[in-house]
Amino acid sequence: MKAAIRRSYGSPHVIKVEEIQKPTLKDNEVLIRIFATTVNRTDCANLTGKPFIMHLMLGLTKPRKIVLGTDFAGVVVATGKDIDSFQVNQRVFGFTDMGLESQAEFMALKPKDNLIVIPEQIDFAQAVASLEGAHYAHSFILKSGIHSGQKVLINGATGAIGSALLQFARTFDAKITATCSTENIELMHSLGADQVVDYTKEDFTRGSRKYDIVFDTVGKSTFGRCKPILKKNGTYISSELGPYSQNIFYSIFTPLIGGKKVKFPIPYPLTFTLPYIKSKMEKGVFKPLIDREYPLKEIAKAYEYVLSGKKIGNVIINVANERVL
Repeated sequence: MKAAIRRSYGSPHVIKVEEIQKPTLKDNEVLIRIFATTVNRTDCANLTGKPFIMHLMLGLTKPRKIVLGTDFAGVVVATGKDIDSFQVNQRVFGFTDMGLESQAEFMALKPKDNLIVIPEQIDFAQAVASLEGAHYAHSFILKSGIHSGQKVLINGATGAIGSALLQFARTFDAKITATCSTENIELMHSLGADQVVDYTKEDFTRGSRKYDIVFDTVGKSTFGRCKPILKKNGTYISSELGPYSQNIFYSIFTPLIGGKKVKFPIPYPLTFTLPYIKSKMEKGVFKPLIDREYPLKEIAKAYEYVLSGKKIGNVIINVANERVL
């Protein structure tokens, strides 16, 4: 089978699409034919080994898993004798941030909280685009304690996390301000933003509006810069550690002091997030954004594009030649 391989940490240039042996199925595994996967921020961290903490989790000097990929949508083609929760021909999708070796034609997986059945009306591209960013977005929602009537700002609302978060926050009847570039203003309104700040023309941290919550889904601001736009007991949540890992320390100490505070969105277990995502898709209140699609043979180009910071929503890798609903 063909798979996207990297044997060392580095730039997209270290990725090669190679022919490797198809996985051997164990009794407690399912064999999945991969139809689609994405290249996302987590994949890029796994590729580059940055921040350095990724080395501690994936392999100190080189990655233990050489096949890339953290998410997938596909079809079960075989099951081990101990499997009774999934059947052959079921359409499934799943995600694990430490890597699933899913950027390949086939994948063997021990099913647990990382695998779920795709809703009938959802195709493979939509299914796989609903995973990584939405997983982290749901953790933002749970950590924030958001409720009806609150005023929230989402910085980076066109990204995979931000666009999912905007749609999830909309279900709480929050008053949402989103930041984006000029060409995406209408898109933000279509997803449910009440106000839009064009970051190419205005610094949102210098605005006059006050917010109960500032979600920094791209980690390009700081608690210090956002404090002036937070209400008295407002909350700042970022997807990144911040300079010198300050968000970890702030999340420990600011709640003790009182007033404006930082919360750090440590990801919730997939047992919480995947069923939540699936239910929102089934109800039609969450539709993931898809920027562009690449074939597996051009996956290095997909990584280059994602690392450029220009993507909107999700970048899809079509592994199989056919698209089946």
